Amino acid sequence: MEPTVIQRNHCLQKTPTGIQGFDEITYGGLPRGRAALVCGAAGCGKTLFAMQFLVNGAVVYNEPGVFMSFEENETELAENFASLGLDLNELSEQNKILMDHVFIDRSKIVENGEYDLEGLFVRLDAAINSIGAKRVVLDTIEALFSCLNDTKILRAELRRLFRWLKEKGVTTIITGERGPDALTRHGIEEYVSDCVIVLDHTVVDNISTRHVSIVKYRGSAHGTNEYPFLIDEYGICIMPITSVELDAVASTDRISTGVPRLDTMLGADGFYVGSSVLISGTAGTGKTTLAAHMVNAACCRGEKSLYFALEESPNQIIRNIRSVGIDLQQWVDQDLLYFLAARPTCFGLEMHLVTMYKKIIEINPRLVIVDSMSDLVAMGSAKDVKSMLTRLLDFLKHKQITLILLELSTENSMEQTKVGMSSLADTWIALRDIEFGGERNRGLYILKSRGMAHSNQIREFVLTERGINLLDVYTGPDGVLTGSARLTQEAKEKAARLQRQHDIERRRQDIERKRKKAEATISEIQTSFEAEKAELESLIMQGEEELEMLARGNEQIALMRKAD
Repeated sequence: MEPTVIQRNHCLQKTPTGIQGFDEITYGGLPRGRAALVCGAAGCGKTLFAMQFLVNGAVVYNEPGVFMSFEENETELAENFASLGLDLNELSEQNKILMDHVFIDRSKIVENGEYDLEGLFVRLDAAINSIGAKRVVLDTIEALFSCLNDTKILRAELRRLFRWLKEKGVTTIITGERGPDALTRHGIEEYVSDCVIVLDHTVVDNISTRHVSIVKYRGSAHGTNEYPFLIDEYGICIMPITSVELDAVASTDRISTGVPRLDTMLGADGFYVGSSVLISGTAGTGKTTLAAHMVNAACCRGEKSLYFALEESPNQIIRNIRSVGIDLQQWVDQDLLYFLAARPTCFGLEMHLVTMYKKIIEINPRLVIVDSMSDLVAMGSAKDVKSMLTRLLDFLKHKQITLILLELSTENSMEQTKVGMSSLADTWIALRDIEFGGERNRGLYILKSRGMAHSNQIREFVLTERGINLLDVYTGPDGVLTGSARLTQEAKEKAARLQRQHDIERRRQDIERKRKKAEATISEIQTSFEAEKAELESLIMQGEEELEMLARGNEQIALMRKAD
C-alpha cells in the first residue's frame, strides 16, 4: 500500500507584527483577520506588545489601527509611549492610529438580566470604519467582564466578540491578565482565541527575566520554546536563538591566532573561520593575553572584534594587555574593537544572551570573545549555561563568526570544563602551570582541533614585552623542562655543543699536523730517492759507456786480425 501524501496547497495568511524576533518564531506573524490573545501578569509588557503591533502596522506596513483601552486614557497612553520614541498624537493626527478610551465604572455595574456587547460593537465598528483600520487592540478584556459571574454568558459573549472581529476581517490583539490556575483570569479566553501568546516575568535569585511563548496557534506551526525578550528604549525585542537544524556552512578559510608558533602547531595556518575555540586554564596562565593576541590579529586584518568582558573593565583589560606590547586602544579608536562589560549578576542568563545577540547584530564582528564563560555559572546551573552558550555558538556559526570562549579550570580538572562545552568546541587550547624544581611556569598544548593536523607537544611559553613567545621543547626524565630547569638544560646542551665543536677542531688540527708530517716525510723520502736515483743513473751511464768502449775495442781487434 502506498503511503498517503497530504497536499498543502493552502497556507494561513499572516500579519507581521514588526516586533523583532516575534515574526520569526511565529513564521510570519499573527493570523490575518483573526484574534490573538496576549496574556500575562502585571508588568510583563502586554500593552507594549499590543501598541508596537499597532504602531508598526501603521508606520511600516501602512495598516491603520484602533487601540481601544479600558484602563488608560488617550493622554496617559501618549505620555507613556513617548519614552520609547513613539509619537501617538502625531499618528492620530495622520489618521494612522485611533485611540479610544472606554471608561467602565465597576462600582456602578449591577448584574441584572441579559448582558451583551452590542454597544461595544457599535463603537468599535465606527472607529474601524473612520480610518479604515486593519488592526485592532482591546486592552484589557477583563474590564468588560469583571462583574460577570455567569460563565455561560461570559463564554457566549466572548465567542460573539471573537466572531464579530473575524467577520470584520481585522487582525486583533486582545490582552488579558494571568489567572491563578489558568492563562487568563476567567480561563475561557484562551479557548476561543486562534492564537495565544504568554508573556512571563520571573525573578530568580534577585535576577529578573522576561520570556514569551506561543502556547497555541491554530492552522500554523510555530516555535514552542520560551524565548527571552528585552524591553529597552526601542520597545520589545525577542531573540529566537535556538536553531532546529545543524546546517551551518563549514568554511575552509583559516585565520591566524596572532602567535606565529601557535599557528604552526595548528598546521601552520591557525584555526578555521567561523569555528569555536575554547581556551581553558587555571588563574594566571595567560588566557586573556592569548585572546588579546587573537583580537589584535583580527583587527590588523581590518576585521571587527567584539569582546564580552565579565570580569574586568575594558580600561583594565587594555592597560594589562599593554604590558605585553599589544595596544588594544588603537583598535577601539578605529572602531574595530568593541567592549561590552557587565557583571554576570547584572542579568539572568537569557538576558545576557539577548544582550549579546543584539550587540552582535548591531556591530557585525568577525571575532567574538567571551571572557569568561565560567563566570556565568553563578547565574544558573551548568546545564543552563551550556544551553545558553550552545545557542550563542549556533547563532555565530550560521553567521561565520569565530567564537573564542575562555574558561577557568582547576588543578583537578585541567581537561574538563564546568559547563561541558569542550565537546562543542572545534579547537581546544589548554594552558597550565607546570611545577618543576620549585618553580611554576606556563605551558600550552592543543587538546583537539577538528579538521586539521596539530601538534601534540606541550610547549612552554613566556609573556614578554613583545607578547607571547612559545619556546622550544626540552624534556627530561620527569617530562617537559621549564624555567630554570630548561635554562640549565639549555646551558648543558650549549656546553656539550661547544665541547663537540672543540673536539672536532682538535681532530682537524691533528689531521693537519699529521698531514704536514706525512708530507715532510714524503718530501724527505723523495729527496733521498732523487739523490739515489741520480747516483744510480750516473753509474748506469758509466756502465753503458764502458760497454760501448769494450765493444769498440773488440771491433778494432777483429779488424786487426782480419776476422770474418
